[in-house]
Amino acid sequence: MSIPQSGGGPIERREQLAEFLAEGCKPREDWRIGTEHEKFGYCKDTFKPLPYEGERSIRVMLEGLRDKHGWSPVEEGGKLIGLEKGGANVSLEPGGQLELSGAPLETIHETCDEVNAHLREVKDVADGIGAGFIGLGAAPEWTHDQMDLMPKGRYKLMNDYMGRVGTMGRVMMRRTCTVQVNLDFGSEADMVQKMRVSLALQPVATALFANSPFFEGKPNGYKSLRSMVWRNLDAARTGMLPFVFDEGFGFEAWVEYALDVPMYFVYRDGKYVNALGMSFHDFLDGKLPALPGETPTLSDWADHLTTAFPEARMKKYIEMRGADGGPWRRLCALPAFWVGLMYDQTALDGAWDLVKNWTPAQHDALRVAASVDGLQAQVTGINMHEIAREALALSEAGLKARAKTGAGGMVPDETHFLNTLKESVESGKVPADEMLEDYHGKWQGELSRIYGDYSY
Repeated sequence: MSIPQSGGGPIERREQLAEFLAEGCKPREDWRIGTEHEKFGYCKDTFKPLPYEGERSIRVMLEGLRDKHGWSPVEEGGKLIGLEKGGANVSLEPGGQLELSGAPLETIHETCDEVNAHLREVKDVADGIGAGFIGLGAAPEWTHDQMDLMPKGRYKLMNDYMGRVGTMGRVMMRRTCTVQVNLDFGSEADMVQKMRVSLALQPVATALFANSPFFEGKPNGYKSLRSMVWRNLDAARTGMLPFVFDEGFGFEAWVEYALDVPMYFVYRDGKYVNALGMSFHDFLDGKLPALPGETPTLSDWADHLTTAFPEARMKKYIEMRGADGGPWRRLCALPAFWVGLMYDQTALDGAWDLVKNWTPAQHDALRVAASVDGLQAQVTGINMHEIAREALALSEAGLKARAKTGAGGMVPDETHFLNTLKESVESGKVPADEMLEDYHGKWQGELSRIYGDYSY
C-alpha cells in the first residue's frame, strides 16, 4: 500500500489532472525499474504471524532494521510504521506483511542486488528474535483474527469500508502478498501501448507466478487464491479495464476512470479524513461532505490514484500488479519479465501482436482461468501455456537487445533472471503445482512443513 503523497499544489484547472499523469513521460535513457515485494513474518516456534507489538513483532523488526542497518524511521501517530533509505522504503501492508518498495534502478542486476541486500537485513534481524519470513501469495494457515491490523489510519478506514463492499477485501488486506514492478513510459502513445499489453498479459504473470494454493490450512482449489481475492474485492476499483483498449484512450480517459473510483480518504495534517465512498468530482467542486468548501491539491489526486486497484495501474508510471509474492528467484524474475517486454520496442510490438485481437470477454476469462489452473488454463482457443512460452521468448529477446551487463561486464545481459520462468514453461509447473505435490507427497498433508521448505 502506498504512503501519503506530498508536494502538490492546489488544483485550479481540471486539465491539471491529466497533466499530472503526463509529467511521467521520460526519455528512454531515463527509464528506470522499481520493484516492490511483500512477505509474511511468523514466529519460528509456533508458525503464528508476527503481531505489531511484543518481543517478537513487526515493530521490533522495524526497530532492528533502523538500528542495525541504517534505515530512517517513518512514524504515524507516534507509531513506527515504515523506514526510508537511499530512495527505497520499507512499509507495512495491513496485516503486517513487510514490503520493500525499491529505489528506481537502471538494470535488473541492480534491482536483484537490492532485493538480496534487503532479505539479508531482514533475516539478520528476524534470526535475532526467532522470526522467519516466507514469500507466498496468500497466508497458508492463518485466520483473519490471528493477524493484527497495522496502526495506520488509512488501513483503519479501509478495513471498515471493505466490510461493506465485495466479499474479499479484508482477506486481501491481511492475508495476501504480491510482487510487482513499476515501469516508465516515454509519451502518451507509449503509455497506451504499454497499458494495453500489460493489462492483457497480467493473467500470464498470474499463471507463471501462481503461488497461493493453500488457505486456512488446506488446498483451496486455486493456483493463485490471491488473484481470486482481488476479483472479489470491489468492482468499482479492480478489473481488466476494457476502456483501455478503446480507440482514443489516453491520459484524459484514465482521469475519467479514476474520478469515478469512490474515495477512501483525504490526508490532512498527519491524519486521514474519512471520505469513504465520496466523489472526487465533488471534491473538485468544493462540495466534498468530509471537507466542505475545500478543494483538492495535486497531492490529494496522487493519493486518490493509489486507491484504484486494477491489474495494471497508471500513476506517473505503470504498475504491473498480477503476480503472487514468491521465492527469491521470482522476485528478480518478475521485473525481468516485464522489462524485457516493455523496454524494447520490438518486443513490445511483438507482445501487442500477440494480444491485440483478444476480446474483453477473453481478457476476463483468462484472468479467472489463470487463478484456477495456472499454466493449464484454456480460454476459447487461447492456450495459457503457449501464450506464456511466446511472451517469455519475447521478453528474453527484449532483454538481449537491452544488453545491460552485470558483474562488472562479466554477465552480458539480464536474460538469466528469466531462468526460473523458463523452467516453469518447460515443465508446465509453477510454484503452486510444486507445493501441491509436496503437500500430497513428502509433507503427507502436514502444511506446517511449508515454512521450512519455502522461507527466505
